[in-house]
Amino acid sequence: MIIKNAVLFIFLAIVNVQCSAQHLDEKANVFLNTLTPELKSQALFSLTDSERMNMNYIPIERKGPTFHDFDDKQKTAALDLLKASLSSQGYEKSREIMDLENILFMMENHTTKKPEGKSPRDPLNYHLCIFGNPSPNDFWGWRFEGHHISLNFTSTNGKIVSSTPSFFGSNPGIVQIDEDKGKEVLKSETDLGFKLINSLTPAQLKVAIISDVAPGDIITGNKRKVENIETDGIQYSSLTADQKKTFMDLLNVYMDNYEKNFAKTFMDKIKKAGIDNLYFAWSGVLKPGIGNYYRIYGPVLLIEYDNTQNHANHVHTVVRDLTNDYGEDILREHYKEDHHK
Repeated sequence: MIIKNAVLFIFLAIVNVQCSAQHLDEKANVFLNTLTPELKSQALFSLTDSERMNMNYIPIERKGPTFHDFDDKQKTAALDLLKASLSSQGYEKSREIMDLENILFMMENHTTKKPEGKSPRDPLNYHLCIFGNPSPNDFWGWRFEGHHISLNFTSTNGKIVSSTPSFFGSNPGIVQIDEDKGKEVLKSETDLGFKLINSLTPAQLKVAIISDVAPGDIITGNKRKVENIETDGIQYSSLTADQKKTFMDLLNVYMDNYEKNFAKTFMDKIKKAGIDNLYFAWSGVLKPGIGNYYRIYGPVLLIEYDNTQNHANHVHTVVRDLTNDYGEDILREHYKEDHHK
């Protein structure tokens, strides 16, 4: 109940935050200008700081201030920046994942409290870091991260040029207690994955299923670079028309978490690399309740979904741009151009 009350402001603020037509850099500066010098020093890093690529999604000690540190004005400005960086769907998912910390707190019956009295299940324990100088003329980035959320953005000219890696997780996958029983934050990601794999013919399944046992987590984890992912599974071009529609519905669930202009840019990039060059691979059983994993993989894209932990009721998902995580491709071209000049 204490945590429920503590986080009440956040959920009221999320409902009431209004997203204006301001550029993203303006929203970042509004947030920074609300901070005390001490908090600003905790939030600001250089664009080249190694912390920018320190992505994680488990309950660990992190850099950057949290909602525990913010007053009401600072919380509102932080949430406004988050809302401007995502679609309404992605923003709502973030809110719901944060709220699941309350469910975990109740499920674990306070047994995970640390000696100093702080619980790792805390919906206010989400950190904000800004990398570089938020300016329409500069490249800069920012991160929103805590348990089961890691959102990494790169921006210039008031627009997002990279939103990956992006991680959303859900524990529990389906809530089994309290008034929230039956709630499933990542339901579409789960249902459409099962719909696609179960629409395949026996011959197609032999190609799509790469293992009878799902891995214990997403394969890429929090690695800086995606490596050693095999091109296996069933190719998009080998699907029927109905199966292709389900495949695209599943792909769009992930793309639709992003701010609309970035989502379009990312999809255009995927299409340019060739939708026919995308593969769908599955590990594990073909029904809910037992560990399962799938991925969509292609020249520029990797999506992973894993539901194996806590008796297959604990979902991890990640999206990686294989050429432009953390804006690396765009930044490389920018620095090369500057060097030539």
